[in-house]
Amino acid sequence: MSRTPLRAAIVGTGHRAQTFTRGLAARPAHRVAALCDPSPTRMAFHNQALAAAGEPAATEWEPDRFTDMLAKEGIDEVVVTTVDAAHDRYIVPALQAGCRVVTEKPMTVDADRCARILDTVKATGNSLTVAFNYRFNPVHEKVRALLADGVIGEILSVHFEWVLDVRHGADYFRRWHREKRNSGGLMVHKSSHHFDLVNWWLADEPQEVFGYGRLGFYGPEAGERHGLRRDYDRAHGAAPAADDPFALHLADNDTLRALYLDAEPDDGYLRDRNVFGCPVTIEDDMAVLVRYARGATMTYHLTAYSPWEGYRVMFNGSAGRLELEVEESRWARSRPQAASDSGALHGDTAAEHAGGARLTLRPLWRPPVDIPLDAAHEAHGGGDPRMLDALFGPTDSGASDPGAAARPTATQRDGALALAVGLAANRCFETGRPVTVRDLVPGVWER
Repeated sequence: MSRTPLRAAIVGTGHRAQTFTRGLAARPAHRVAALCDPSPTRMAFHNQALAAAGEPAATEWEPDRFTDMLAKEGIDEVVVTTVDAAHDRYIVPALQAGCRVVTEKPMTVDADRCARILDTVKATGNSLTVAFNYRFNPVHEKVRALLADGVIGEILSVHFEWVLDVRHGADYFRRWHREKRNSGGLMVHKSSHHFDLVNWWLADEPQEVFGYGRLGFYGPEAGERHGLRRDYDRAHGAAPAADDPFALHLADNDTLRALYLDAEPDDGYLRDRNVFGCPVTIEDDMAVLVRYARGATMTYHLTAYSPWEGYRVMFNGSAGRLELEVEESRWARSRPQAASDSGALHGDTAAEHAGGARLTLRPLWRPPVDIPLDAAHEAHGGGDPRMLDALFGPTDSGASDPGAAARPTATQRDGALALAVGLAANRCFETGRPVTVRDLVPGVWER
């Protein structure tokens, strides 16, 4: 017997929401019943995607009527993909209405909002999942399995470097992310991915954080200092932006035009700001030291203006060392172009100059061992489809990952622990002093 599909609402219909709109449309146990966004133009774009998948149109709702939407549409599950600072605005009433909630990372952007979400989960007993898609990358799963098997013994320290190239990294400085009040800065918006990975890899909790961060490449002062700044506010229609390698030209991509350029009359949001303009209140170069509950330490560095994109992570243990290096892009072209039909500049498809992934085990007293990998560079290293399988079950094609049901997703506590490291780092940037995570986000341990 066929089962009535669960009725889903997607809140926030920008480019990232396409992953969930199309993912749910491909799964017969779910139906996108409602969309919620300030922009009718963006919601219409997502309804076109539903029509292309053979699904009925979703109703369209303004954010101020979100709670009405939950009741009138009989919503069972809510997917939150809004601006980060607005996540709790939708998570809390959805939990109170009895909905299952999936939120894009980060869970939220500050300690007060985090406490509000955790309190609501506790009071309602309802489910909240944070969509950390990097957990589902097969390479990252391999690393976790090796560490859990004890191949390097007790893990004593971690060295983690993540570099964003000047195509992807610059994009955070064109959009709403460039203001910390919206995104929490890259320590929250981007690095929460990485902090969750380390928490998960180590099966441990962060205790104390220290770090330094600065805006050294983007923004008006650095742009002037390095001779990179052009005089325009946004790229569309600006002559100085025509040959600026840091400018994004929305009209060059049909999806970016439809989701953002055509939607500007709805809410005034500009997707193509000058990365060397004002305001920019986030950092682009950050160095962090984290101490974990069982004694391991992590040194972490995020660079948002690199010639290449990828990461290196090394685990030092009592029986050896495990090293992972991933080149997601060996270099970036000077004119940023959307890398896929979804309008993404990174992650959805493999970069033109993607390199390889190498995982090396270096045991004590024995030669190093190269660990075979089945690495992908599209769909966030293969994480997106595997995450969708784990969250929502199989597609109508039956081609889903058979191991998805056993793959643990991230809870609200996981989201809070990843957030706590970023919030503590931000506090260190302001004060120059170490921060105890428990003092900053006490609710993680109380709930």
